[in-house]
Amino acid sequence: MLFTSTTFCLFLVILFIGYYTVFRNIQWQFLLVASFVFYAFSGWTNLIYISVTICSTWFAGHMISRIRDRQARHLSDSPELSKEDKKAYKAAQKTKMRRWLIAAMLFNFAILAVVKYAGFAIQNTNALLELFGKQPFSMVNFILPMGISFYTFQTMGYIIDVYRGSESEPSLFKLGLFVSFFPQLIQGPISRFGDLNKTLFSAHRFDRENFLAGLMRIMLGFFKKLVVADRLLVAVRTLAGSPEEFFGAHALFVVLIYAVTLYCDFTGGIDITIGVAKILGIDIKENFNRPFYATSTADYWRRWHITMGTWFKDYLFYPISASNPMMKLYKSAKKRAGEGLAKRAAVYISTIILWFATGLWHGAQWNFIVWGLLNGVVIVISEELSPLYAKFHKRFPFGKTLGYRAFQVFRTFWLMSLIRTLDVYANVRLTFRMYASILTDFGWARVVSQGLDAFGIGLSECVAAGVAVIIMIAAGYMRHNKKIESSARWPMIRVALIAALAFAVLIFGVYGFGYDSNQFIYNQF
Repeated sequence: MLFTSTTFCLFLVILFIGYYTVFRNIQWQFLLVASFVFYAFSGWTNLIYISVTICSTWFAGHMISRIRDRQARHLSDSPELSKEDKKAYKAAQKTKMRRWLIAAMLFNFAILAVVKYAGFAIQNTNALLELFGKQPFSMVNFILPMGISFYTFQTMGYIIDVYRGSESEPSLFKLGLFVSFFPQLIQGPISRFGDLNKTLFSAHRFDRENFLAGLMRIMLGFFKKLVVADRLLVAVRTLAGSPEEFFGAHALFVVLIYAVTLYCDFTGGIDITIGVAKILGIDIKENFNRPFYATSTADYWRRWHITMGTWFKDYLFYPISASNPMMKLYKSAKKRAGEGLAKRAAVYISTIILWFATGLWHGAQWNFIVWGLLNGVVIVISEELSPLYAKFHKRFPFGKTLGYRAFQVFRTFWLMSLIRTLDVYANVRLTFRMYASILTDFGWARVVSQGLDAFGIGLSECVAAGVAVIIMIAAGYMRHNKKIESSARWPMIRVALIAALAFAVLIFGVYGFGYDSNQFIYNQF
């Protein structure tokens, strides 16, 4: 069920009316049923996958909490135990809890690995077998359940938090709602149970301010998706689909247009997610913070897909960097090369592993893996050169000027956009060939001679997209300007803005008879 479909709009209206009227006394239970109905539209068999994840995670969390409670009672009832006995007992109980954690993670990540990466693994194994003249394996392809990467990471974050000391959720059905809550099921954000449960299970009365704020956010999401992203995606597919014809300057246009397309597509979906939750009285964390204003790669990833970045940092980077193998590496390197280099080596290796995993999470293709590794390498190089940057800026103070900041923003935007183009072309080799063509065969004359028809969209489409981007930038500025944002909270102003966005979507949105509505790009992840 597409967020931008009439089916979803009808679903949302029915849900909204029922939530605040008939089912106002059992709101979270009603949301659970509605979420499963929503997910059933993606395929009834997909309900099996998400149900298995919910049940296995709940059971493991229950067992970990049970062991912890038993430990607390035992220590309380046995004051005669020596310090050594208490320490040994705690270690034994922690081992039991760790076993449940590992079992839950192996089980659920195995499901994700099989349905998402089995075909990729077999394909690469067969490529190696062919080199040695061996018989290849038969290909196995699974239909990827919608949102499996997002809800698997969300549940594994929950079970890790329980292992670290957070309270587990006693109710299987409440945990089920946390995992399956339909607005964030498709493309995130990846929520933490401790954050979402504060409003997810509470009773909510209709609130006019929440309703208007949520509806405006939903309409902004529709605007980004239907007026900008789906219109520009035609140009991206046209240019990237014929690389033998469109290279050089055309490839540079692919870089630029895809950056805007992906941003509008992804943030548009997140706007709809946050807006839908808002009209239901539920708070979901922001997932973006003006990433195109970033001044470095690290800064960019603190602003783009924030919840994914914090998940990888908290549950992968820190555990790896503090793991026994990494500590052994640190001690060995410290003896040979000194403490400074040893620390950096441990951090850099952990960073590369993190970005390899991030790329693999995005998709079972070498394009995504190389994309992740390039991000990691750029961050490592930037970190290694940071002392040199500090000396440079100390000697040349223009580094603090507005002009230099603009240069940093411009540089970061193009660097991140170039790397992100690995999403677009068929394979890694072709992507790098397109990069090379920008430098070796720019051919601006080809772009001028072929005109806008080569992009698959006409002048009016380009003008509409350009104006929409300007409106989107203005809307972003308004949201981050406290004076303007506070005045925009007045009901009449919000109603006017909602009406204006709705009018723009109806008049300029890309939809209608014969139009193949595009799924959100991040759904594939």
